[in-house]
Amino acid sequence: MKKILNFSVFTTLFTLFSFVMPASADRIKVVASLPPIHSLVAGVMAGVGVPRLLVQDGQSPHTYFMKPSNARMLNEAQVIFWVGPKIEGFLVKSLAALSQETSIVGLAKQKDSVSNRLNYDNTLEKRAKRYHDHQDSHIWLDPRKAVVMVGAIADALSLVDTANADSYRKNEGLIVARLALLEAELLETLRPVAGAPFLVFHDAYVHFQDRFGLASQGAVALSIDRPPGAQRISFLRRRILNSKIVCIFTEPQFTPAIAKTLIEGTSVRMGMLDPLGIGLDYGPSLYSVLLKRLANSFLNCLSASS
Repeated sequence: MKKILNFSVFTTLFTLFSFVMPASADRIKVVASLPPIHSLVAGVMAGVGVPRLLVQDGQSPHTYFMKPSNARMLNEAQVIFWVGPKIEGFLVKSLAALSQETSIVGLAKQKDSVSNRLNYDNTLEKRAKRYHDHQDSHIWLDPRKAVVMVGAIADALSLVDTANADSYRKNEGLIVARLALLEAELLETLRPVAGAPFLVFHDAYVHFQDRFGLASQGAVALSIDRPPGAQRISFLRRRILNSKIVCIFTEPQFTPAIAKTLIEGTSVRMGMLDPLGIGLDYGPSLYSVLLKRLANSFLNCLSASS
């Protein structure tokens, strides 16, 4: 009886271990550039393997420098997912030097219609566009654009790893359903502050703002690598007063000193926005946690009760 029990326990443990560490996990080597992109890729790869993440520890892709370990990671990869040169400019030369056999997927270039992958109300697609996509490449902050990205990720992985194509397609469907629910939840969360005027540090939130109807009045910095001068600060002070700005948002990677100068002597509040998911656990759940945290940051700073 004892021998049978031990064998049963061993069989159970072996089955669980095989599920956690699938035999196909080493069949395809995948790299994703940023935590939100890595999260979407990890979701599509769930049960098959785990992608590697390039930019970690809260570092900004705008100021990132390649390391030898990054180069090795890229050289070993079969598939690489990135947004594009406007976000990860540091990757351009490295990607150009890779083997022709490496599949490089620039997610900002995906032209698939959202309606082809998502079967729910598209009235928000008709929202007036104050910006063009080329002015803000932080496309992952719009869950409908994430749907298109997830489709492109599943396409690329299925082409390279045909043995697991069914798994990638199944995971794609699950993620698309979750993204629809996420959008509905965030719309409800942000509805009370949809008309409250605010300023952001730089134009990283256009896709998020347009999707959820937020009333941005522009950015403090016109360029991510050039702080605003005296003339710009004077202009912003006038805008704060004339537009009745409620909140100015900074970001974790940048000093809030300029924002403090702008709101000095006013009732304007200062908030924090993070487009990358700093401090969050890497993996499939990071994306939804990131967007929920972003929505709560807007809600807390723009709410009249703050």
